[in-house]
Amino acid sequence: MKKTPSNMLLYDDGCPLCTFQMSLITWLDWLNVVSLVPLSHPKAKLIAPQLSREELLEAIHCVMPTGRVLRGARALRFLFMRMPLLIPVGLFLWLPGVIQVAEFVYATVSRNRHLLSKLFGCKEACSIMPTRKREGDIKQAD
Repeated sequence: MKKTPSNMLLYDDGCPLCTFQMSLITWLDWLNVVSLVPLSHPKAKLIAPQLSREELLEAIHCVMPTGRVLRGARALRFLFMRMPLLIPVGLFLWLPGVIQVAEFVYATVSRNRHLLSKLFGCKEACSIMPTRKREGDIKQAD
């Protein structure tokens, strides 16, 4: 019996770099701890009604079953600690001062993600990696 994900990860599906990262997460989330929710889907606003569209576009947001919301590098740290291959990275992010640096790097990449997608050719190259089909993920809205 497969576990249904209890954490929801909201991401910008209009960003090729973000979509590529979510494809990676589908392959690394062996324990099915997170359900991916693209911002273009109407359910995204229902999951985190307290967040504006602008806030949602600034960073990924992980909404826990308790309703607590983590964003950016803190959301990644939370998820990494629940994915076996990424636990070492998650532990590293708990070292004093590391999360502040990670948040700065995350914010810089996030602000420039569309430019970075173009520079690295993410639209074409990143589409090579298929997304693993999983229960609980919400598909992009048409």
